[in-house]
Amino acid sequence: MRLAGKIAIVTGAGSGIGKATVDLFRREGAAVVGADLKGADVTCDAAREADIEQLVADTVAQHGGLDIFYANAGISGGLASIFEQTEEDWAEILRVNVTSVGLAIKHAAPAIKPRGGGSIIATASVAGLRSGAGGPAYTASKAAVINLVRLGAQQLTGSNIRVNAICPGLIETGMTEFVYDRARAKGQEDKLGHLNPLKRGGQPIEIANAALFLASDESSYVNGHALVVDGGLSSTHPVNLQAYGRTAI
Repeated sequence: MRLAGKIAIVTGAGSGIGKATVDLFRREGAAVVGADLKGADVTCDAAREADIEQLVADTVAQHGGLDIFYANAGISGGLASIFEQTEEDWAEILRVNVTSVGLAIKHAAPAIKPRGGGSIIATASVAGLRSGAGGPAYTASKAAVINLVRLGAQQLTGSNIRVNAICPGLIETGMTEFVYDRARAKGQEDKLGHLNPLKRGGQPIEIANAALFLASDESSYVNGHALVVDGGLSSTHPVNLQAYGRTAI
């Protein structure tokens, strides 16, 4: 019961990482409000300020406070090139992926402060660390999330509210369904995640476990950090092991 007595909000909770996190947090003792456009406890546009303000207020009124806010909502925008993405694509992807995190910090922090501190978490991506893991607007948005949690950690100095991000690699969710479906249709499922040292894609629970760590008191000295959970994908530049005179075991 690592979150016993804690009160949490998770956005993007209708499926994938968000749903897995809601379920895990509840098993660990937290009272959790899951929010999404559909399929969650509360209907909410995570990038609309009125919705987030109301979500936090309702949670505090119903449960008596707030300790954890996991800003997980996001969209990918597909794999269009920089020459194909439209102005409308850019605006919506940045709105959902970046503005939602800024609003989470803005409205969650004042609610968490009376509890003596807590944790704000955002879902970024390995796409925010290097190119090659998403489209241009998605990549830009996730890089922004990483720096936004650093800024949030600084602006909340002295509050005992920690702000961190998780950078997933390839995870099997609704967002990546088209990648998995395409690979399976071609009989190439074994190639999913083959670029990382673990040679596989990840599951939502593996990101939820990282969120649990950052939400719990076990990470009490982790702040302004982007935690990478990608099977080792981003640990190196592209490399040919044979060039080093050796191959994998």
